[in-house]
Amino acid sequence: MDHNDSPRHHVRITARGDKATVEIDGEWVDPRAVGAYTITQIAGEPAQVLLHVTDRGSTRWSGMARVSVADVPDPGPAAAAFLDAIDAEALERAALARPDLGTAPHSLTQAMLTQLGEWARGV
Repeated sequence: MDHNDSPRHHVRITARGDKATVEIDGEWVDPRAVGAYTITQIAGEPAQVLLHVTDRGSTRWSGMARVSVADVPDPGPAAAAFLDAIDAEALERAALARPDLGTAPHSLTQAMLTQLGEWARGV
């Protein structure tokens, strides 16, 4: 895809720990207006910066942009596949061995849900 006729902008991102500041053509962008950013570059091509904008912050967006709309994937099929792979005996054993298992009503269910979440995250 040839983007040689696309306008070029100077983007500066300064990241420190979990915070980042963004400037476009020397103009500061309110950090609350950017939920995330991605920078990609193919060898021999200009870098592309993708800003995931939010509806918060004081920044007013104007001008032209290439816009892509993506659907958030349905988590149901992935969750179903994950749950189908769970060994019920292993889950019960792990939940009962948890140090945070309480004695209040529904404590075992909470321990199982916590355990499943940890397994899903690879913890």
